[in-house]
Formats: sequence, C-alpha cells, structure tokens
Amino acid sequence: MRALPLHLEAGADLRGSLEALALEQQATGFVLSVVGNMSQACFACPGQQEPTVLRGELEIITLQGTVSPSGVHLHLSFSDPGCQVWGGHLEHGSLVLKGADLLVGVLQEAPHHPAAVTHPPRRVCRWPSPLAVPGRAAPSGCCMGWASRWRPWTRSLAPCPRSASMDA
Repeated sequence: MRALPLHLEAGADLRGSLEALALEQQATGFVLSVVGNMSQACFACPGQQEPTVLRGELEIITLQGTVSPSGVHLHLSFSDPGCQVWGGHLEHGSLVLKGADLLVGVLQEAPHHPAAVTHPPRRVCRWPSPLAVPGRAAPSGCCMGWASRWRPWTRSLAPCPRSASMDA
C-alpha cells in the first residue's frame, strides 16, 4: 500500500474529487484520514428517499470508505456549529469550505477477484432539505439527531440530549 495525499481547495466537491482521483490514478484503495470543513454537506440517511443537505460551517469528523475507478462508497460524519453530529452516505454536492486534507491508501495491486461492489444510484441534493431544519431536532427514524454517544455494551446509539431540548 502507498499513501496518497490529496489537498482540496474551497468549493471542491468532496465525493467528486475522490472519484476523479481514483479515475486519474486508476487506483483502488480507501480513505485513511481527513481533516477539513465544508460549507455544504449532502448525505443520505438510511431509509430516506431523498438526500439531506445542510449548509453552514461544518467540521468533518470522519470520512470512511472505498475508492476505485468503478466508483466510491463513502460514509461521512460531521458536526454543525452547535456541535450536533450528523452523518450518512456521502453524496455529490458536499462542498469544501476553506480546505480539506485527505490521505488515501492506494493498494499496490488490484485484487485478482475483487468483491462485487454495488453503488447506489446517484442522488440529487436539493436545498432546503425537508429533513434538515437548523435549530430543530431531526425527525424520528432518521439518522440525524443522534450524537456520537456509542454504547459499546448495547451496540446502539443514544439520542443526542441536545436534540430533545431543541424541539420547538
């Protein structure tokens, strides 16, 4: 494996940049680390038909997943200015605010029998998202409104205490 650094300037599409890198380099690998922020996040929550879009000063917490010339599969988590954690499947339209530095682990050889990778159809992000209302709790059943309060002994997440108090 070799580590490939990637610096993204303001306005770059996070997912599109990783797709372009994989195509240009004909590389298969995975995201090792990321530090940066976004002006807009576009992500899909489980069970929702439409992607969610949030705008503002958003700090990237994690970005995990695979990249290859045939596509990417990436999951993102980030926080808003109120430190509420959001996340889901990264979609096109997630835009870098000031900059982002990524490190991509590129495999030296392509696997001889790669596992079949299926990528969901490309989604279109619209603003305002019907699910994202700044200053309000997320609708029940959505991945939003859940903080990173992982309970390893139960293998579940606990609701964000700020979400309950933000209902108005």
